[in-house]
Parts: sequence; structure tokens; C-alpha cells
Amino acid sequence: MIGASSVGPITWDDATWILTSSFIIFTMQSGFGLLEAGCISSKNEVNIMVKNAVDVVFGGLSYWMIGFGLSFGDDEYSNPFCGIGYFFVDTTDEHMGILYSTFVFQMSFATTATTIVSGAMAERTKMTAYIIFSFFNTLIYCIPSHWEWAANGFLRTLGVVDVAGAGAVHLVGGISALVATIILRPRIGRYDNGIKPPPLGNPVSALIGMFMLWWGWLAFNCGSTFGISGGKWKLAAKSAVVTLNGSIGGGAIGILISYIRFKGKYDISCIVNSVLGSLVSITGACAVIRPWEALVVGALGGALSLMSIHVLDKLKIDDPVGASSVHGTCGIWGLLAVGLFARYDPLENTTMGRSGVFHGGGFYLLGVQLLAVVVISVWSAVLSLVVLMILKFTVGLRLSVDQELMGADYSEHMIGHETLVEHMIQDYIQDSHETRETPLSSVSGKVNSCADELQLCEKDGNIENKKRKEQNKCVTFRRGSCISRLSYQISRSVLTKQEKVAPVNNNSNGIPGQIEGHV
Repeated sequence: MIGASSVGPITWDDATWILTSSFIIFTMQSGFGLLEAGCISSKNEVNIMVKNAVDVVFGGLSYWMIGFGLSFGDDEYSNPFCGIGYFFVDTTDEHMGILYSTFVFQMSFATTATTIVSGAMAERTKMTAYIIFSFFNTLIYCIPSHWEWAANGFLRTLGVVDVAGAGAVHLVGGISALVATIILRPRIGRYDNGIKPPPLGNPVSALIGMFMLWWGWLAFNCGSTFGISGGKWKLAAKSAVVTLNGSIGGGAIGILISYIRFKGKYDISCIVNSVLGSLVSITGACAVIRPWEALVVGALGGALSLMSIHVLDKLKIDDPVGASSVHGTCGIWGLLAVGLFARYDPLENTTMGRSGVFHGGGFYLLGVQLLAVVVISVWSAVLSLVVLMILKFTVGLRLSVDQELMGADYSEHMIGHETLVEHMIQDYIQDSHETRETPLSSVSGKVNSCADELQLCEKDGNIENKKRKEQNKCVTFRRGSCISRLSYQISRSVLTKQEKVAPVNNNSNGIPGQIEGHV
């Protein structure tokens, strides 16, 4: 029977609990989408929501095809490294209910591991490349989940405890996110004016996303007891309290840090990331530590997430939503916290008879938890690097400069044309005013004529009306061609500032970027 050796016998009551938890966990995709959309610029918010849908579509497909079998297959060739069996999940035997409910639950975990990466790759990744990555990244998750949760997984047999996936889900996703953002490099202009983060595109969306994740996390952790029969319902109730206390500790420390750092102000990013960091931190130990210990683990996790985000910005590693810090750094802490705070579980023997350092268990549990951190990190980093580098040199990972500046909503989904033009005009005018240029006249190719007309207007009696009329004439251009001209002008301006191209002049023929004297 699937999982019987790992979590005790599974009954139909357990299967009902597992399915119900799975449906709630599935809503976390919406939470991740709203959170990420709120943290990035508005010109990319539709694109990031689509990528969260892609995680389910293509990540779910690969998990159904071979992912579930690699994690929990129990055929004769199944081994400590990977499972064999249950490929292209289907059955008609007596274990149908348990098999299908387990698949749905584990698929929700698998797609979450990929969704974590989408935030780190936001605002500059090609949709085609991301679709392919989401298909293969689900498979990266499958092997560590076998190590930790399958009856014959090598970390499981060593005694590693990871109740709800601090390692198999969050550390895998966090390390993959870190590798992705390093390969992609920072967004254009991200660190031109220091490491201060850009303002959130929609703070309300980010907060709603946080609340949806908070709600889903209760099912994530409580559902990981894998049932309610025997003593599992007691562990589920305990997991709920521990999860809430952990998030309370993290949220409190995040608010305190924001108040001190920003001199009495409450930064939304600090609050969101500290709460999420604490939830990740408590995930591995939710059923095996006490509520007061959860406050400590959560508070430290919240602080570590904020500290890690700051360090990565110092290193100019651009993670738009802090995914590699929240899930990677706090995933490491979550695994190690088990080795420190875990207490022997007499109900379901979750810790396999062991306790952590602070409960007289010695250092064995802490040692195997540290081993899990190392092997999962190395596995995730190497496999993610391989997949992403192949994509980089085949279909390409990053959007072009023009596409990135215009935003993925327009360049990938044809959304926001009118709004895009208006924003580009406003931004370009503002930049040109600071450099004392006349962008709209240069875009329309009417520099001299408009300037002459305006001078004539000043000599007339009805100066205001005529000046306004001539100004309107100066900015009369087709919006269809405006995008290409403006994006070219902005792209050249950005690249020139970064010394990636030599400055060029606009000739009298009005051809953007044509050097005088050259054909």
C-alpha cells in the first residue's frame, strides 16, 4: 500500500482528508500568482499569472506521466535513489482511492515547487522557455521527495524528518530560483541607483496573495499528517497550532524590523516576506515541536528571510519577489530546526524514535538533517543549471531589451497596448525633461518645424491658444509606430548609459539611430 510504511496504514477516512487538503493546497497557486503580480510592475502582472497556470498545466502533465512514479513507484526495481512504477498514473484495482488521492496531494506539492521559481524569473523570461522549464522542473522535485518520503528513500532510511516539505518542496524551489535568477541576470536598470527595491506594483494584491498562501499553508502542513486515523488527527490539530504560532512569530519580527529600519514606517514587503519565511521555516517540523518553540523558529525564519533578501541585493542578485530567500534560506533553517527542536512522537513515530539536540537526542538527527540540506541543494542546483543552460542556448531564456521594457503583458500576450503607449510616453518625457530634450518632436520628426511655429506663436496676440494648438501638432503621430520608435529610443538610452553601445545621433531624415554619413 502506498505510503503505508512511512505514515502508517491509510484508510478511506484518511483518503478523504488527503483529498480535501489537496483541494485547499491547490488554491495556493492563486496565492502565489497574486503575490507575485503584486510585487512586480503592472506591465508584467498578467504574464506572471499565466506562468502560474502553466505550472499546473505542464508541471502537472510531467508529474502524471513520470514524476509520481519516480517519487513513489514501488515496483521491484524501485531503489533508494528513485521509485519505479505508477508511470502514467492509472489503476482499477482495490487501491484506486488511495492511489488517486495520494497522486492529487503530491501533485499539488510538485507544482508548488515550480511556482516558487516563477517569481524569481519574473519580468524578463520568455514564456516558451518557461513552459519547457516548468515541465522539467517538476521532475527535479520528484527525486528529493522520494529520498525523504518513500519507504525506501535513502534519506528516509537514515532518519530524516521533513513533515511537510521544507526540503523537498521549498529548498528545491528556492535553490532552483537562485540558480535561475543568477543565470538571467538583473532586470534592466534594477541596480543603476543602488539596491533600494522598486515600489510594489500592487501592494493590495501582494497582501491578498499572502493571506491565500497563509490559508493554504494550514492544509499544506496539516494535510501532511496524511490522514486522521489513529493518532494522526491529533498531529493534524497540533500542526495547525504550530503553523499559526510560527507565522505569528515571523510576522511580529518582520513588523519590528520594518519599524526600526524605516524609522516608524511599516514596509509591506517586510511584512509579507517575514510571514512567508516563517511559514516555510515551520513546515518541516510542524508536527514534532511545541507551540512556544514554533514562535522561536518562526521569528528566526522571518528575520533570516529579510536578511537574505538584503544580502542578495548587495550581491546584485535580482530576485523580484525574494523567492530564493524565503524558500531557500528558510527551507534550510526549517530542516535544521527539526534537528534542534524535534521531540519524540509516540503517536505515529514520526521522528522514528529520535529527538533533537534541545530535547536530549544528541546530534544524530541534526546531522542527518544537515546531510539532507546538502544533497537536496546540490541536486537542485545542478539539475536546474543543466535545464536552464540548455534553454538559454536553444530557445533562449531572456526577453529582448525592447520586449522587457515594453513588458511581457504586451510582448507575450498582446495586452495593454493603449496603456503601454501612455506609460512609455510619460516615462520618456520625464527622462527627457531631466536631460532637456524634446522627445515627442524627435519621435514625430518635427523638431525644427514645431520649434519655429512655437516661436511665431509667441509673437501673436492669442499666444496661449495658438501655442497649445502648435504643441498638439508636434505630438501628432501614429500610435502603432510610436511603440517601436519609443522602445528604440528608450533601449538606446538605457544601453548607452550602461556603456553597452556607442551613442548615436538622429539625422534630419528622422530615422532613429541612423549615424549621420552612414547608409
